[in-house]
Amino acid sequence: MAKILIIEDERELTKVLKAYLERSNFEVLTAYDADDGKKLWEDENPDLVLLDLNLPHKDGLELAKEMHRTKDTPVIMTTARVDEVDRLIGLELGADDYVVKPYSPREVVARVKAVLRRVNSKPVEEIVKNRISGLIIDPSMHLVAVKGQPVNLTPTEFDILSILASQPGHVFTRLQLIQETQGVSDEGCERSVDVHIKNLRHKLRAADPETDYIKTIFGVGYRTIKTD
Repeated sequence: MAKILIIEDERELTKVLKAYLERSNFEVLTAYDADDGKKLWEDENPDLVLLDLNLPHKDGLELAKEMHRTKDTPVIMTTARVDEVDRLIGLELGADDYVVKPYSPREVVARVKAVLRRVNSKPVEEIVKNRISGLIIDPSMHLVAVKGQPVNLTPTEFDILSILASQPGHVFTRLQLIQETQGVSDEGCERSVDVHIKNLRHKLRAADPETDYIKTIFGVGYRTIKTD
């Protein structure tokens, strides 16, 4: 049974979300502020965190940053903010999805299931090391290394890189990457792919500044460099 941690200061909303998630056979933990949420996250090691941005005493973005310094727990951010800048900041800090209030609890449950499927479901044929010019991706270990140096990626970043590396040199459109990683065909989310690609490039270049592993094909999408 997957364990979900809700960090949300609206108690009635938390109660409703908890009920919907429990009906879908999730174990649910709840916290109403960042400090309690961080302690539960450290002690209970949940499979996914539903994190509100507008928490008392500490902003959810800051809490997300602290969490991703040590673990790659999948995070779905929830907020009443509708500004795209806020959404993209959340993604840059490693969020795997983003839901704007008011939302349907059923939609949140569906998003939770989709993220967990991406994290946990790896086809048998994928459990093979992929090597692209010094880049190693091992889905069975959820491991990425560049020239022997481990690279820490969020689950969504890992999935995007795995998809790009599955066909070196092949150009994937933003919409294709959304469909493959999130299971939806939402053109409104295409901008989020650019943010994930930006994060991927930053992490890969930190390990190997000399190689640009992901190429932009302007007006089309992205591809990895071809296999050696």
